[in-house]
Amino acid sequence: MLSPWSLLTLWFAIASRIGARTTALINRGRLTVWFDEQAIAAWRNTAPAAGPGAPRVYADLAIECTLVFKSVYHLSLRAAQGFLSSIVELMKLTLPIPDYSTVSRRQGVLSVRSSLTPQRSPRHIVIDATGLKVYGAGEWRVYKHRVSRRRTWRKLHLEVDERTKEIVAVELTGSRVHDSQPLPALLEQIPDSISQVSGDGAYDTRACYEAVLKRGATPTFAPRRTARLGPAKDPTGWQAARNRILQHIEARGRSVWQVLSGYTRQSIAENMMFRYKALFGGRLSARRYATQRTEALVKCSVLNRMTQLGMPETLRMG
Repeated sequence: MLSPWSLLTLWFAIASRIGARTTALINRGRLTVWFDEQAIAAWRNTAPAAGPGAPRVYADLAIECTLVFKSVYHLSLRAAQGFLSSIVELMKLTLPIPDYSTVSRRQGVLSVRSSLTPQRSPRHIVIDATGLKVYGAGEWRVYKHRVSRRRTWRKLHLEVDERTKEIVAVELTGSRVHDSQPLPALLEQIPDSISQVSGDGAYDTRACYEAVLKRGATPTFAPRRTARLGPAKDPTGWQAARNRILQHIEARGRSVWQVLSGYTRQSIAENMMFRYKALFGGRLSARRYATQRTEALVKCSVLNRMTQLGMPETLRMG
C-alpha cells in the first residue's frame, strides 16, 4: 500500500508532466517571430533567370512565409501581405515583401518541404482521407433546395506516422477519386522504411495490398463485412496477406484482431483530420488545383511544426 508521501510525490510527478504538455500547447499560440541570418540571406532570389523575362525577386522562402501567415491567421493574400509588412517594420529589417499578386502567381509552382523527426526504426503508417470544400452555396441552401450546382470538393489524403504523429505524405485529389487510389503514390513520398500500413475498409483492395507488400510492410486493412477467403488453395502475395486477416477475424473476432494487429492506431489519422479542420477550417480558399495543393501542403507543414512543439498526453488516473 502506498504511503501518503508516495501518493503526494506521484501526484507532483503527474502534475509536472501535465504542466509541461499544457505549456507546449499554449506556446502554439504565441506570436513569436524571428528571422535568422540564413533566412534573411535566402529571402531574395539569387538564381539567374531560367527563361525570357526578368529574374525573380523573391525566393521560395519568402512566398512560403507569406502563405504560412495566411493559413495560420486565416487571412486573405492582401491581408497577409500587410501583416508580414508590419512585422518586418517592427523588427526594423530591410526585406522586400512580396505583393499578393506575386504570391498568387508563385503559389501554384511552389515546392513545400516539411521537416520530419528522423526515425531509426521503421514507420507504422496510418492513412485516411477527408473532404475539403472549395466554393459553392452553404449547407442551409443545399438542405432547403436539395441541390446545388456549384458545390465543389477536393479530397485530402494524409499518411501519418503512428509514433511521432507527424504527416509524412500528402495528396490532394478530386472528389470522385476513391480513397484507395492515391495510396501507392503516397507511399512513394516516404523514403524511410515502413513496417506497417493501417487503413479502414476503403483500402481493402488488391492495388493497396500490393503497394504495401512491395515496400516490405504489413498491410492492416479492415476487410469488408462480406469479405470471403480467396478461392485459390495455396494463395500467395496479396491474397495470402488478406486471407491471414480474415482467418484471424474468424478465429478470434473483429475487435480482438483490431487490437492485436494495431489497427486501432488508425484513429490517429482520423484525429489528424479533426485537427486540420479545427485549425484551418474545412475549405480551400484557392481556386486552381495547383494552388489548392500548395495550400494543403503548407497547412500540413504547419501542423507538423505544431506537433513538434508538443502534443497533449493522456494519463489514466486511478
